[in-house]
Amino acid sequence: MAKKVKKLKLKTKKAASKRLRMTKSGLLKKRNAGRQHILGKKTRKTKRHLRHSGYISATDAKRIRKVLPYGTN
Repeated sequence: MAKKVKKLKLKTKKAASKRLRMTKSGLLKKRNAGRQHILGKKTRKTKRHLRHSGYISATDAKRIRKVLPYGTN
């Protein structure tokens, strides 16, 4: 009789799952860096642009999907 081999579950990297969100279309959404402190020397325009979140590039998204096997939720 053949022995059943248990399929292992893949672990999610929690640091990545806390920092990224997956959109319905499958893109990875991120917050922009540089918005926490030392904002006095940054221009109004820079701070305004940092308010909006961005998307991970396709090249990086390929690598990040390996550490997020089940998405980010």
